Amino acid sequence: MVTASQIKTYHFLPYKYGAELLLDLGRIETLKNYVLDNTLHQVSFYEIVFIEEGSGTFSLDGKVMSITPGTIIFISPGQVRRWEIKDRIKGYTLFFEKDFLHLFFSDELFLYRFQYFHQYSYPTDMMLDESSFGKCLGLLQEIEREFRQIQNDSNHLIRSVLYQLLIVLNRHYAQIYNVQRDTYIHADFYRFRSLLEKKFLENQTVESYTKMLNISAGFLNKICRQFSGLTAQQMIHYKLISEIKKELHKNKSAKEVCYEFGFSDPSNFNRFFKKFTRSTPQQYRKNI
Repeated sequence: MVTASQIKTYHFLPYKYGAELLLDLGRIETLKNYVLDNTLHQVSFYEIVFIEEGSGTFSLDGKVMSITPGTIIFISPGQVRRWEIKDRIKGYTLFFEKDFLHLFFSDELFLYRFQYFHQYSYPTDMMLDESSFGKCLGLLQEIEREFRQIQNDSNHLIRSVLYQLLIVLNRHYAQIYNVQRDTYIHADFYRFRSLLEKKFLENQTVESYTKMLNISAGFLNKICRQFSGLTAQQMIHYKLISEIKKELHKNKSAKEVCYEFGFSDPSNFNRFFKKFTRSTPQQYRKNI
């Protein structure tokens, strides 16, 4: 049985290139011990994986996605994952700490502006056509060239290319999944997303978040629907289901997870989980 303490965590290496640099880029085929790890593991940073060749599956917080050429996978800190490779994978993996962009843009909510990070109601992967995928690879190769000749101002150039890439990816993601692509709608929505990531264990009602944000429930629901297509309560529930799945994926018992997330009794927990997943926590855990 795999327990939470046995799930390894990969951390970022900020001084790999000498001076501190909170972003790295690698070829998947040269990072086998990390990228293609077929045991349960998690990362403490943001990562985007670009698949050029190969096939298999990739599990992220219990959601299994197919790997084919043109696939892009978005990974947020703390998500539990596993690779199952069928044919040899080739491509790029881009990973960075949040401060790499936060310090540059002086915006602690910056990464919450993109639809694909901290996502729990829409997929965390997408497929691009050959032309669009090729343009993304071109930006990655620009970053790769800079890594070959690191200079004092390299971090500024890399930030600018990364910013362009994140915007391009957000546009594609929004178009594919028919969600709002504007990264500068009302700031209270991004604050809500940020608070939800940090406070969901203690706060699972809309009222608790409207108090923290000092706005009305009606206004919060309006901006949530505008950007996510969901009400605030639905976002809270999807986040809760996502975290419950993560804990079940660590082979915790359904009863243990039930009380960990504040449910009054296992029957309420079972009904809530089945409403969103069409299976009981025990069935979900058994399938894992």
